[in-house]
Amino acid sequence: MTPRNIVIVGGGSAGWMAAAYLDASLNRNNRKVAEITLVESPEVPRIGVGEATVPSINHILAVVGVNEHDFLRRVDGTFKQAIKYVNWLQNDGSSYYHPFNRFREAPIDRTGKRWLMSDRSIPFAETISAQPVLCENNIAPQMLGPWDFGPPLTYAYHMNALKFADYLCEIATARGVRHRIDHMVDVEMAENGDIAAIRTKSGERIAGDLFIDCTGFAALLIEKKLDVKWIDSSQWLLCDRAVTMHVPHDPYYPGHIRPYTTASALSSGWVWEIPLQDKRSLGYVHSSAHLSEDQAHAELHQFEGAHADKLDSRVVHFKVGHREQAWVRNCIAIGLAGSFIEPLESTGLYLSDLASVMLAEHFPYENDYAPLAYRFNRIMANRFYEILDFINLHYCLTRRTDTEFWREVQRPERINDRLKAKLDYWRVKPPSQSDFEDQYFPGQSLSPLSSSGQLGDFRPPVDTAAIFGIDSHEAILYGMDFLRDESKQWFGENLPKSQVAGSVAARLQKAPNKLPPHDLWLQRVVGTPAYQKTIVR
Repeated sequence: MTPRNIVIVGGGSAGWMAAAYLDASLNRNNRKVAEITLVESPEVPRIGVGEATVPSINHILAVVGVNEHDFLRRVDGTFKQAIKYVNWLQNDGSSYYHPFNRFREAPIDRTGKRWLMSDRSIPFAETISAQPVLCENNIAPQMLGPWDFGPPLTYAYHMNALKFADYLCEIATARGVRHRIDHMVDVEMAENGDIAAIRTKSGERIAGDLFIDCTGFAALLIEKKLDVKWIDSSQWLLCDRAVTMHVPHDPYYPGHIRPYTTASALSSGWVWEIPLQDKRSLGYVHSSAHLSEDQAHAELHQFEGAHADKLDSRVVHFKVGHREQAWVRNCIAIGLAGSFIEPLESTGLYLSDLASVMLAEHFPYENDYAPLAYRFNRIMANRFYEILDFINLHYCLTRRTDTEFWREVQRPERINDRLKAKLDYWRVKPPSQSDFEDQYFPGQSLSPLSSSGQLGDFRPPVDTAAIFGIDSHEAILYGMDFLRDESKQWFGENLPKSQVAGSVAARLQKAPNKLPPHDLWLQRVVGTPAYQKTIVR
């Protein structure tokens, strides 16, 4: 079989994940299915922020063949067991967790309903997961020796995105992926409407069978050449800017490296706080309609403390939405060229990860792209809307009224119809596992995907809970005190105290003798320096 030529335009995390994954998954067992060339422009500035992932990143790493300890060393990586949300329900310092591990009763799980029937004196996540308490105590999810602590704890990672791209580049090129550092200046089209080749500033013509657009929001192939429209989703998610800042541990070490991501709500959005081995990465995701650039910088500096005045910060512009079709003819948009949703649940890398996995699964060994593109586009669109609904959920349940931004996100026109139908249904019956078989509920709109998602597809998007199932929904719904009033009507006012599941309590009792502090694990296993505490956070 003659190998297919894949040309990836653009590097970064999206480009190099695609290159490394496609090479590792397709070119196996001494078979050469694809010849891969990645063209990366030296004229496009590299933008690096701390990046948080979801547990699915482990599939990419496993297929590529990455050793976890080497990975953590190379990307300044740390563990992520959960996301902690601060000031989302009320602006009063309250918080809740979305953990990655939880206890479930068998054969019938009643943990959610039992919590609704309690006085809610213990946050829901703490009753069904050890991870909130482990996170509060900055405990690692791994032991220093062999694991003998029951079921493994599920976790993801924090990483330096630029170093991750460089690491994947090193792996992929060592295995035969060609790397061209050159600037694309033209796109040559075939008579049938496919892309035939790209031309570079140095004069090279690079032909291909498939072209992957990883050129970010510039979308040089999918939009500039093929004129595929961008579907705007800013009606549902108002944030369109991020002020970012790096806070080095030397000299601003808070005395710990948190094994979780923090999302702290401020006046017009929220701040991510991602702990790396050598720094903390902060980003104030906000709405430019509610906050000026100067105000956003000032609010982030105030959030971090007086020492932030000595640190550089910059503004990143973004747009929430997706490409009308991610795969058109022989061009596939991956990363920001294909879609973007603010990274409240760490889905930035996930959508690039998913696109690479789906492309490998739907790889065209012949020139009949249409049926494969049809399925690829449907899956990617469904997953986009699943994530959009879930991020929308975090905002619409707030009770904050202290700023116009928080009042605005609660307005009915800021809650999409799919999410409204889910919430209305769950006000009749609390969520249960069967709700995630096919999330189509009474009153849900029959409107098709925006611009049909693809030609000939007139179905509405279907949320299959492929990334956010009942565990994730319960964490956010009950963390945001959903069904508070309904529970009083259903179960009365005098409710028993909340109870921690027995297996969770037993694990927490043993944890101090089994699991080390996160920073100690990093020092012992991957060589992180032992910083001295200098600030209070």
